[in-house]
Amino acid sequence: MELGSHGFSVRPISKIRVSRRRSLDLSVGLRRFGGGGVRVAAAAAAVVRVQATAATPTALEQGGGKMVAELVGAFNELTERMNVLSTSSSRLLFKALKLSIPILQGLPFTPDGRSPLSKAFSVSLLLADLQMDAEVISAGMLREVLEVGAISISEVKDQIGVSTAHLLHESFRVREIPSRVETLDDDNVVTLRKFCLTYYDIRALILELTLKLDMMKHLDYLPRHQQQTLALEVMKVYAPLAHAVGTSSLSLELEDLSFQYLFPCSYLYVDTWLRSHETGSKPLIDMYKEELLQCLKTDNVLGDMVEGISVKSRYKSLFSTMKKLLKDGRKLEGVNDILGLRVILSLDQLGDNMLEIGEKACYRVREIIQSLWKEIPHRTKDYISRPKANGYKSLHMAVDVSDSGKSRPLMEIQIRTAEMDMLASGGTASHALYKGGLTGPDEAKRLKAIMMAAAEFAAVRLKDFPSTSQRGLEIDQRDRVFRLLDKNGDGRISIEELMEVMEDLGAEGKDAQEMMQLLDENRDGSLSSEEFDYFQKQVELMRNLKEKDRRYQTMLSQKLQMTDSSGLIQLYSKELGDRLGLR
Repeated sequence: MELGSHGFSVRPISKIRVSRRRSLDLSVGLRRFGGGGVRVAAAAAAVVRVQATAATPTALEQGGGKMVAELVGAFNELTERMNVLSTSSSRLLFKALKLSIPILQGLPFTPDGRSPLSKAFSVSLLLADLQMDAEVISAGMLREVLEVGAISISEVKDQIGVSTAHLLHESFRVREIPSRVETLDDDNVVTLRKFCLTYYDIRALILELTLKLDMMKHLDYLPRHQQQTLALEVMKVYAPLAHAVGTSSLSLELEDLSFQYLFPCSYLYVDTWLRSHETGSKPLIDMYKEELLQCLKTDNVLGDMVEGISVKSRYKSLFSTMKKLLKDGRKLEGVNDILGLRVILSLDQLGDNMLEIGEKACYRVREIIQSLWKEIPHRTKDYISRPKANGYKSLHMAVDVSDSGKSRPLMEIQIRTAEMDMLASGGTASHALYKGGLTGPDEAKRLKAIMMAAAEFAAVRLKDFPSTSQRGLEIDQRDRVFRLLDKNGDGRISIEELMEVMEDLGAEGKDAQEMMQLLDENRDGSLSSEEFDYFQKQVELMRNLKEKDRRYQTMLSQKLQMTDSSGLIQLYSKELGDRLGLR
């Protein structure tokens, strides 16, 4: 206790604990005492604001509190990316996180300089973005734990479940696939890919492919010959395999990363050419995407026909660009599909004549695009009036986006309804399998049926079906962790329930008591959904700041590397050294 300058007794701010609601009443009540009262009220409100911001971070800095924050933050971030609402999936993922987080936090850094928890969570986020189920995502979190021998497959089976343990076992088997052959020639790699698709769980394949992508993003610490050995294996075996199982985004990233390590000069040449079309710091494709989306949303005619509009964008991969240049002998300006947009229209599911309205909406989008950019008529393909043999429907068009005398590559645009897009995704699965290295379309269809059956079985077992209510999804996302911790369902998290999760994380009971004291505003010995929601918001804020710092670090590192390759850093370093030498 100390005396302030006006004789008031003052406690250190870090020890003050005031309810936010009661502080507002105090501020209002003191106004009637005049200027002095207002000044006191303002000072009290300032203290409360500092305390309200500082209380929860203090909780996060405690041993157990820090792990609870990590658990809550990781769970929320993963489930936000999953189009899943089932209670069984939530419980499974929550159990996997509780098991893996304390183990991963206690492990030394990996050879690439990352924490094991960061590595495991990055893999799980990739799997969530691919809309994999909770079993696969849980296996992604636990894979690093198994790698270091902290737990065994049998322990995963007992504590998490048979299916997750099976996926981990299968993924380790997939990892050993390249060792089955002495050389990675074309015949051998086709045989390996075919073997994988026939005999392994398709979800285990996707887990291993995701691990390969994470590995390829962090190869800088290895000597060049090892980088190229791993890149060749990925290019020959895993990138085509990713295409075969329908994960084209994985395939393209694996190809580009392998390309970068195998042929760095060619990669730099193509990348420099693509970057030459950028204007300022914003990617060109993002500018066109925003421009088109804005025009579509402000069109009243289109608005009367559709419920929602989304625009997806993509650059042609660097490796695909190089293949076109070499295979077809084209000049750089002859590669026409560098930029690509896809417009997807959502219709009212309860409306009449949905098919007719959807087709009219697609043609209306084409008219709007024609008013924005110059269409290239001979590149337009109408698969709506003349669908492909497999039922594929879509409008394809190419437009010239050059402006102010600056030449740019043509941009390809696809226009379709959500139903057309869903059918297109399913219909291209057999084609992807065929292009992924299989020998015939009949075999591709058979393997596609196996893949779909495995996915449907997992969905039925976990009851993972998309929700039709976006509002319900938002409410469920906000309260999901609270309901998992509130085991008796009384609408509050008791000290016993908080201590239980702390013990699961390997923390001491006193950490739970300290966390309860910091978060329990009304001092009733439990946490309401409102009090816990405030804690979650603080966790989200801290994780967002951490993620932004990581992104900025990556961006700065890339910029410095680019500058270094141009010789500017060496020049600056020499000038600075000369100046220091003169002093």
